[in-house]
Amino acid sequence: MELESYRYIAIDGPIGAGKTSLAKRLASLWDAQVVLEQPEENPFLADFYRNAGQHAFQTQVFFLLQRIRQLQAPLDPALLEGRFVADFMLEKDMLFAGLTLAGEELALYETLYLQLRPQARLPDLVIHLQAAPEILQARIAERGVAMEEGISLDYLQRLSECYSQFFYHYEGAPVLTVNTEHLDPAHNDADLRTLLQHIEEMRGKRAFLNQGG
Repeated sequence: MELESYRYIAIDGPIGAGKTSLAKRLASLWDAQVVLEQPEENPFLADFYRNAGQHAFQTQVFFLLQRIRQLQAPLDPALLEGRFVADFMLEKDMLFAGLTLAGEELALYETLYLQLRPQARLPDLVIHLQAAPEILQARIAERGVAMEEGISLDYLQRLSECYSQFFYHYEGAPVLTVNTEHLDPAHNDADLRTLLQHIEEMRGKRAFLNQGG
């Protein structure tokens, strides 16, 4: 499909996959509006990374309300003809909730999510970034965000598995899965051209881009 056909592209994947850098690169390339996660605004996140069990519910609710607000912009009638690139999709909220919540908290969160979900626009294309958990952990350490220091390899493994399972069943939009272990389209022009070519050549609901090292 032609690149111009995709007016709203969402990029998602586990922490450290490179979502934000790629979203900024594509938005700049296409003169599109970029919609970025704002984890630094979540007052519960640092405590969550230290003790997920005690702080998961409030962390997830804050993110849900924040992302709903951010993703209402692409539904604005005055903006429908514009292009948007986001470094997240709303569905990730239920993915993270399933990983961190249980019992009555999960049931309450799911009720809230289902009430709010129709307020956000579905993307025309999803780019799913992935990498081995060990590589994700190394990238997180390299960028040196203090509140991310407590993210364990086990958590990244479980998160990566959840993303893979989620996108295996996802039918809301076409999904291009990109392995970023040896591909860096955010910073390498040749890799960016490879990514754009794969987007244009996509047919159907699934495609994969995996460059060997």
